[in-house]
Amino acid sequence: MLRKIRTAAAVLAITLVTLLFLDFTGTMTRWFGFMAKVQFLPAVLAFNTAVVVGLLLVTLLFGRIYCSVICPLGILQDTVSWISAKRKGKKARFSYSQEKRNLRYGVLLVFVLLVVAGFTQIALFIAPYSAFGRIAESLLAPIWAFGNNVLAGIAEHFNSYAFYETSVWAKSLIVPVTAIVTLATVGVLAWKNGRTWCNTICPVGTVLGFVSQYAIFRPVIDEKACKNCGLCARKCKASAIDFKNGKVDTSRCVACFDCIDACNAKAISFKNRLTQQKQGKTVNNAQQAVKDETVDTSRRSFLIGTGLLAAGLAKAQKDKKVDGGLATILNKKVPVRETPILPAGSFSAKHFAQHCTGCQLCVANCPNGVLRPSSDLGTLMQPHLEYDRGYCRPECTKCSEVCPAGAIKPITPAEKSSIQIGHAVWVKKNCIVLTDNVECGNCARHCPNGAIQMVPSDPANPESHKIPAINTERCIGCGACENLCPSRPFSAIYVEGHEVHKEI
Repeated sequence: MLRKIRTAAAVLAITLVTLLFLDFTGTMTRWFGFMAKVQFLPAVLAFNTAVVVGLLLVTLLFGRIYCSVICPLGILQDTVSWISAKRKGKKARFSYSQEKRNLRYGVLLVFVLLVVAGFTQIALFIAPYSAFGRIAESLLAPIWAFGNNVLAGIAEHFNSYAFYETSVWAKSLIVPVTAIVTLATVGVLAWKNGRTWCNTICPVGTVLGFVSQYAIFRPVIDEKACKNCGLCARKCKASAIDFKNGKVDTSRCVACFDCIDACNAKAISFKNRLTQQKQGKTVNNAQQAVKDETVDTSRRSFLIGTGLLAAGLAKAQKDKKVDGGLATILNKKVPVRETPILPAGSFSAKHFAQHCTGCQLCVANCPNGVLRPSSDLGTLMQPHLEYDRGYCRPECTKCSEVCPAGAIKPITPAEKSSIQIGHAVWVKKNCIVLTDNVECGNCARHCPNGAIQMVPSDPANPESHKIPAINTERCIGCGACENLCPSRPFSAIYVEGHEVHKEI
């Protein structure tokens, strides 16, 4: 029964998390956006104390239940492993192996050092939630959108508008490539050996594994009832059951309950470890000394890693073809900006780089299509704004609502309208008023803050064609002027980002 409950909960969790990245209507994030915010690493980066403490308390009670029920990458590994077992016809195919302690804590230490040194995006290649998010957004979302468009076409044929078409396009190259490499690596390891990635590479797994060693409830082997058949060990995808010595490595056990379900002798059960100690399971002094030394070593490694992580977090914490009218025109090209444009609510480039995990949830949920993953090494896969397909509407705060890591703080539409994320710059040589000797004024008409006024191109002649004059103190950098400028291939007006946002 425990296994069935855990499986049902895991299926529900991975379904909801996946839909957060696939649903382009915004409905899922309104109802189930909390599923992203209860992920461990984003909660740490967002300083979400309630979630972090809650997850640690759950781990202290029941072990690494987070890894098998909440973490989407962990559930994905279980799914691949289950498919592998079905395909090979081997329902019990694993065996006990010694913990790779040096590898686990070594990876955690490198992860922490990279965060401390400021190479956050390199470190977050192996962050479980972000890795799954990139897989869902760049590999699954296009398939989902294409399927929706097929249904929309069919529905339209029957004069139904139950579905509507949405654009399917590649926002970047680096994210899908990274997602494919991650999926292939995790998939191969899970196909062959179950939870190898989870128990050797994943930093969250290592942290929770340390905590779970002290879990109150854990799998316990009854040596009197055990027949030493080894079936429990062969079912353990974490390779954590040493049935010959009657021990379960609780630092690797993910509380999946497969072993309990498989044991025909009912010799393994999920029990209170305090009760287990009272029942008199003893070891000799030499064994206890070795155990204490091992625990002390792991404790020291964990505390060093946690201290460095805390110090690091404290230190460092396109192809739109219309110009607003109906005419088909040349594609716009993205201008080269000295400073990238970051979403309102991110405060500054430094704050954003230190907190963003590159999970792509904001990119997937941006209704205006302006958020794109970065290809720069320093901010790899972190989103920035581009205005070739749309502009950042002042009334939209979707990215601030869905961000689970605190990189984009929640803001209201009123607050967004007063946050300056950049300022417009006019490029005289591109303006069609001067190049084609025509009237325009598109930028001024569509500026939501009235930051652009049209003035005579010849101050001595009030009747001359008018050109834009920009009040940079009123401009918020929304990009309406850049997006709707009819000049091609480069706009005659573009937005330059600000390192630090300010209120106007």
